[in-house]
Amino acid sequence: MKTADWLVKEDGICCLCKSVREWNLLAEEYRLYRFLTEVEDITRLAAIEGRDEETSLSGLRMLVRKLVLNCYTVKTRLPEPNQKTGVSVVMLYDELGFPMTIQTEMNLPGTTSPIHNHGTWGIVMVLEGKQKNTFWKRNPTSEFPDKINRVGERIIEPGDIISFTSEAIHSIEAVGDEPTITFNLYGETFGNKRFQFNLDRQTAKHF
Repeated sequence: MKTADWLVKEDGICCLCKSVREWNLLAEEYRLYRFLTEVEDITRLAAIEGRDEETSLSGLRMLVRKLVLNCYTVKTRLPEPNQKTGVSVVMLYDELGFPMTIQTEMNLPGTTSPIHNHGTWGIVMVLEGKQKNTFWKRNPTSEFPDKINRVGERIIEPGDIISFTSEAIHSIEAVGDEPTITFNLYGETFGNKRFQFNLDRQTAKHF
């Protein structure tokens, strides 16, 4: 199966990125604890050296692909369907003071999200099903300082990875007949930078 890595920034353009071949990522022992340590190494070094999110995301996407390829835990700790909300989540790691979010998420067919950014960098890998991402960018005016415009969309399939910088804006929909299951990794979220957008009113509120 041919897979792809994508990056979305604040301009809303979904760019194809160079990805590492899976056979170069095969490992006899690659567990969640090692993944978390290596993710922290990348983010700490980025802070020390003043690297931008785009640079760090290249290495983080590789680690996500390596984890999903080699770690049995990720493939088995999957959410149960939630018929009421359409969305269910399993936290894979939760520690007081640990600034990142790591989880698997299930969206039932037809489930949609509001238009939002994350207020931090994020990486999503599709494990099962298909997820349509619609991309937006800010286009402020004097009358509507939170106005956004639609830029495009892309359907992400199993094995694909899509990554976002903090200011990237998107909405998602689980398309097809099967639930969409994803592995999600997010950096430390800053609430004052995370927004949900109302397209009809051209407004934004903290999300």
